[in-house]
Amino acid sequence: MPKVKVKRASTSIDMTAMCDVSFLLLTFFILTATARAPEPLPVDTPASVTQVKVPDTDLGLITVGGDGKVFFGVKDRHVRARMLELMSEKYAMPFTEQERGRFSLMETFGVPMGNLKQLIALDATAQTQPGLQPGIPVDSTDALSNELFHWIYSARVATKELHDVEMRVSIKGDADEKYPEIKKVMDVLQSQKVNKFSLITSLKNTVE
Repeated sequence: MPKVKVKRASTSIDMTAMCDVSFLLLTFFILTATARAPEPLPVDTPASVTQVKVPDTDLGLITVGGDGKVFFGVKDRHVRARMLELMSEKYAMPFTEQERGRFSLMETFGVPMGNLKQLIALDATAQTQPGLQPGIPVDSTDALSNELFHWIYSARVATKELHDVEMRVSIKGDADEKYPEIKKVMDVLQSQKVNKFSLITSLKNTVE
């Protein structure tokens, strides 16, 4: 008895729909992703095995590196704008509305108040040039010469006014930075009775 030949169906698969979905997802991720701004003071953080995520809101970040240079920044742009208003009143240094708007886009900075207008006037690429920003003065506890003290205090006031919460503080120090430079920053925080803050580290590889 002759065998019945079964007609073989084509095994090709139409991938058009899959390609369309892939390109749509790729376009969505590209459009919604936020580019990370280059840091004006890159630091090599010390390693640790602790895994605690730094909060994305209501955070003040103090960066120490480059032989004692101190930079400061806050997460929320509205807090940054209000912080500048308070510092403008403190140091009797007026800023235009345009300058306040440009400053609110700066995630971190490290210049004395006298040089802040010049920094704001630069474009974003020029602001992050290595060696351009000398750091925020940290001289004494509460005098006007200790500008870091007043930046932190103004940021805390602005955060409380706008979000009704206490601003959290993190310190990001270079692994090779000397301890006295870090201690200066800690002393500024403790002078404002801020005794709870976090140290940012990189994840240590525990595999031998």
